[in-house]
Amino acid sequence: MFFQRFASALVFIATCALSTGATAQNSFLSKTTVSAVVVTDQVKAELLAWAPDGVEAGKPVWLGLQLTHSPEWHTYWKNSGDSGLPTLLEWTLPDGVTAGEIAWPTPKKIPVGTLANYGYENTVLLPVPLTVAPDFKASQLDIRLKAAWLVCKKECIPQEGEFSLQIPVKSSTGMSSSIFAAAFAASPKTLAGTGSRIELGAQAIQVSLSGLPAALQGKTLAFFPETGGVIEPAAPWQQAWQGAVWTAQVPFSSQRSESPALMPVVVAFQDAAYRIEAPVKGEWPALAAVATMSPALEAALKANAALGGAPGSSNTPPLSLTLALLGALLGGLILNLMPCVFPVLAIKVVGFVQMKDQATRVSTGLAYTAGVVLSFLALGALLLGLRAAGEQLGWGFQLQSPAVVAALAVLFTVMGLNLAGLFEFGALLPSRVANIQAKNPTINAFLSGVLATAIASPCTAPFMGASLGYALGLPAWQALAVFGAIGVGMALPYLAASAVPAVARLLPRPGPWMLTFKQLMAFPMFATVAWLVWVLGQQSGIDGAGALLGLLVLLALVLWSLTLKGRTRTLVATFSIAACAIGVWAGGQNIIKPLETTSVAAASDRWQAWAPGRVDQLTAQGQSVFVDFTAAWCVTCQYNKKTTLAHSAVLADIDAKKVALLRADWTRRDPAVTAALSQLGRSGVPVYVIYKAGRAPVVLSEILSVEDVRAELAKL
Repeated sequence: MFFQRFASALVFIATCALSTGATAQNSFLSKTTVSAVVVTDQVKAELLAWAPDGVEAGKPVWLGLQLTHSPEWHTYWKNSGDSGLPTLLEWTLPDGVTAGEIAWPTPKKIPVGTLANYGYENTVLLPVPLTVAPDFKASQLDIRLKAAWLVCKKECIPQEGEFSLQIPVKSSTGMSSSIFAAAFAASPKTLAGTGSRIELGAQAIQVSLSGLPAALQGKTLAFFPETGGVIEPAAPWQQAWQGAVWTAQVPFSSQRSESPALMPVVVAFQDAAYRIEAPVKGEWPALAAVATMSPALEAALKANAALGGAPGSSNTPPLSLTLALLGALLGGLILNLMPCVFPVLAIKVVGFVQMKDQATRVSTGLAYTAGVVLSFLALGALLLGLRAAGEQLGWGFQLQSPAVVAALAVLFTVMGLNLAGLFEFGALLPSRVANIQAKNPTINAFLSGVLATAIASPCTAPFMGASLGYALGLPAWQALAVFGAIGVGMALPYLAASAVPAVARLLPRPGPWMLTFKQLMAFPMFATVAWLVWVLGQQSGIDGAGALLGLLVLLALVLWSLTLKGRTRTLVATFSIAACAIGVWAGGQNIIKPLETTSVAAASDRWQAWAPGRVDQLTAQGQSVFVDFTAAWCVTCQYNKKTTLAHSAVLADIDAKKVALLRADWTRRDPAVTAALSQLGRSGVPVYVIYKAGRAPVVLSEILSVEDVRAELAKL
């Protein structure tokens, strides 16, 4: 069992470090390596220049950031519409050279559910003019750019990059001429629009534009106001021609935040676009209150920053460090009841029964506790470090990596085959090395603690959620104290059993039953493998799950071949190891390759995919919302989903109250979901939230019961 634990500890630590370390390194490189091109999975960003007559005063000198989007992804115009953010460019230029504003190309209207955004798909260039002073005398124009953009599909990912470029002053830079020419052609042409105006009504603005080209008359035009927060981009609106004057009636935004006296607007038809600055006539209605966060979110933060008290209460005292430590201790204690932890603890009890010496029991109890606590501290430190480096991560982050999931499946397969009696580690290793287990039961107990933490970490028990969310906002030493308290709580039952002889006397006596029990425990291990393969299938698709199953079969073949004797062992082991290596080479990429689809939780008749801003939109329409923050690797989530959330009485209450159901899937890393969890004071799943306009959101317990859910639904 020693080598079982030792291998488990090595796999757990190595896979966590490699998967997260690689991510952190890539993030670091993206922020520090400076070139003309930055590439992400969603966008290729490239800094281009156009100076056909060299760099000198009075000559045209342009820079531009070209964004090439992956299919279905988009970035935003200067007015992003219902959601999103425009691309930001921050230039560092030599003295005597200044950058102008972006000459924004004409956007397109991008529907997102019942919302609408203004932005760009495919490839777009954002050109920026440079002004060169007459006294600029350098031989080379050194340019540095820090750019930030928000790229969205169904979810949104903030990205950034640093770029550098050198332009020779005395020679022509015209390789990108056609790209800039296309961008200039796509930019709206400015018209005087004499006589144009915008008149304010009770619920809408009345737009009248004069001076548009005759070729547009009678055409249906697209309309883009440059001032954000004024109109409802997705709302129905009317347009008409009154002779040569184009008119439109566009509804105000319910959350209007601007009252301009002059409104620049863009109208477009096919490839032709025109910009007119129209004066505003009349008095704007009162502005909507400016909020730094949605009222629902602000209420949720107050309601869930407490430990204990009635669900949804917003007047409970804020969570203190003492309460966070207590909640962490209780949560760690409850982790022992989670199905993901039971197999390891059951195996540990078998070893515990064999110990007759009280001193040995106490030492192994302390070693197991040390393994659990130090592993929780290591995971907590890694999580805090990666978050400080800019990674959007939460508790259970390691299982968002297909590589870690596959490694754990391999680990549990090996453990299951060992428990079933296919092989013994001692038979595969020299006797001197195998005797380490007998001589070092303390090390074996320590590694058991590491393994128990590996399987317990995806779970979030009651009381843990608030403590973990609170810990991530604390100074490092206080946050680590919370993580350590979880470990102490989880190890406490075993520590108490090892230190109190009366508890040890309650355990059954050693006997033949132990071998049967050991073999029986192989099946929970294989069940865990089946679950991990299913989790991988959610992340990497059916090809990834199939490849992993094939490799596990080859791994079992390798282990079996090593139990053979003589020449047969040599031949069969050589063949099986070669086959396993070929399998890794041929199918390994399928295992770690993510699915093209970004939302694992597919929409169903009842459940729809969660998206940022979706809750606010539904509650603004007077609808109550139930959000399930979940992940495929969260056993508690799956249990709640198949029992309470699928219960006929709960579903009947949901239908009766007309509650919208949203599912936020965190199986793979999703910065938007991570941010939403952080705003709710949580850092792991499951999290269940009920929203209703005009009241504080209610965060339910991690372990759902039909009665509790129905009681909260009855209050809607």
